[in-house]
Amino acid sequence: MLGIGVVGIGNIGKIYLDNLTGMFSDRLKLVGVADAAFDRAEKAAADYGARAFGSLGDMLCDGEIDAVLNLTPPAFHHEVALAAVGSGRHVYNEKPLCERREQAEELLKAAREKGVRVGGAPDTFLGAGIRTCAKLIDDGLIGRPVAATAFMMGRGPESWHPSPEFFYKAGGGPMFDMGPYYLTALVSLLGPVARVSGSAQKGFKTRIITSRPLYGKVVDVEVPTHVACVLDFASGAVGTLITSFDVCSHSLPRIEIYGTEGSMQVPDPNTFGGPVRVRLAADDDWRQVPLLGNHAENSRGLGLADMALAIGEGRPHRASGELAFHVLDIMHGIHDASAGGRYYTVKSERVENR
Repeated sequence: MLGIGVVGIGNIGKIYLDNLTGMFSDRLKLVGVADAAFDRAEKAAADYGARAFGSLGDMLCDGEIDAVLNLTPPAFHHEVALAAVGSGRHVYNEKPLCERREQAEELLKAAREKGVRVGGAPDTFLGAGIRTCAKLIDDGLIGRPVAATAFMMGRGPESWHPSPEFFYKAGGGPMFDMGPYYLTALVSLLGPVARVSGSAQKGFKTRIITSRPLYGKVVDVEVPTHVACVLDFASGAVGTLITSFDVCSHSLPRIEIYGTEGSMQVPDPNTFGGPVRVRLAADDDWRQVPLLGNHAENSRGLGLADMALAIGEGRPHRASGELAFHVLDIMHGIHDASAGGRYYTVKSERVENR
């Protein structure tokens, strides 16, 4: 049982708080919450039976808190996580792990020196949908995976997110926002990535927010908003991934994996469930495969709950800081490859998360 302090009560906060105090309450105890807007922290504390803290420093003085769940915007991931680790707490960051590679390296080094754990979202690859895909691949159903395609394309978050400016600033864009879901799923199914190439472009110089309360505000776009890449996996498989905030509509699949004996449709990696479909070489059509195991519902916090269990069992946790850093390195490598007109050899540690 880990005592949890949550920092940042934003758009994603409610489902984490629901699950911390619901499905994972046997492993995680919500102790307190903190937010830059203290009234938000007070409301969340009242709603979920926790304490409200006026600052991260105040939270880290509480002896009941064993781990910090860091739900702040990406620009603050490193600062908050490093403070938590420095105080001797475990930390679990929302994606991406940090904005920059060197920040992530510093965080992981500090955690090793302190003897604490670092975890990182997404944890959707631990859900029933992608775990079913992993089992089918391990069992050889589609043969040896030779290729994969993945597509995350839409018009951007400014029509629905209440505060979407950060999506178009450093640490944002479609690759750093949604890429972690797709890349983590692909790495969990096909293994680590060895090298990447890419092309990244900015579709529009500005965006107009059409959601409330910032309706009509014009946002300068500072990051690429259409990113296409090729992923060379260490296993020999070749993947293609496109992430975009510049597409009005499309009819492409989210993820498909192609093996020597058949093909597999992988469910939306931003969810925990299905459907999972396969079509073998002799099949006339796709068929849906029943999901294996638990957590087909929205189980955000599963990675943190697994980390708590892993600490007690003395084993590595699966939604690890090393896995999140590998994904971060891949994403930066794609942008580096585009800027330099060359391949980028992925340098991060290759991790196993099965």
